[in-house]
Amino acid sequence: MIKKEITIIKKRGISYQLKDGRLIRLKPWLGDLFSFMYDSIMEKSIFPKKFAADINKHSEFLKQQLSGCHNNSVLELACGSGNLSKLLPADNSYTGIDISPGLIKSALKKFTKKNFKNFEFYISDAAELPFSNCSFEICICNLSFNFFSDADKVIKEIHRILRKNGTFYCSVPVPEKKPEGSIIRGNLLSEKEFEKIFHDNGFNFKSVTGIHNGALFYFKAFKI
Repeated sequence: MIKKEITIIKKRGISYQLKDGRLIRLKPWLGDLFSFMYDSIMEKSIFPKKFAADINKHSEFLKQQLSGCHNNSVLELACGSGNLSKLLPADNSYTGIDISPGLIKSALKKFTKKNFKNFEFYISDAAELPFSNCSFEICICNLSFNFFSDADKVIKEIHRILRKNGTFYCSVPVPEKKPEGSIIRGNLLSEKEFEKIFHDNGFNFKSVTGIHNGALFYFKAFKI
C-alpha cells in the first residue's frame, strides 16, 4: 500500500515518513499546544460561532451516510482527534492522516476504544500521500478541506489513491453559506468551484441534499 520509494518508521503507533534518513515533520496551524482542547473548541466555538451549525446534526448525518459502509478500505484526510471512530462501522480497514502528532495520539485512543481491529495513522500532507495507486475504496475529509493550500493537487491525489468507482465524502464550510461577520480560516471554495475542480479531475460530483447546517456543504465525488 506504501509507495516503493517511501520509507516509513513507526513510533508509538504513529507512522512517519523518512527523507534522507530524517523524519519528515509537518507544522500544524497552532502547533500541538491545543490538541488536547480540539474537541471542546469544535463543540463550543467553531460549530456554534464560526459555522452557525449544529454539531449533533452534523454527526448524526455523517453517521447515517456511512452506516452502509462495511469491510472497505477507508482513508481519512486530516483525521484530527479521531471522531470518525464514532461514525464509521468498526469492520472497515481505516487509515488516517494528519499533520498533528498530538491529534493523532487522541485518535489512536478513540479507535482502540471503539474496537477497530485494523487501523493505522500517518503524519502526512494530503497533497503528497505516501500510498500506492488505487489503495482505497473510500476517502473522507471532514471539515478540513479549506485548510489545504492547493486544492487541485489534493484532488489529484484523492483520484490517484482511490480505486475505480471509489467514493470521496466531504463536509466543508463554503463562502456563500458563511454567517455574516464570521471569520472562517483557510481557503474557502464555493459549491460551484468544488463541482468544477472535481469534474476537471475525473470525478462525478454530487451535492448532498436533505441537510441544511449553517455554513457547511456536504457532497460526494465518485472516481470515474
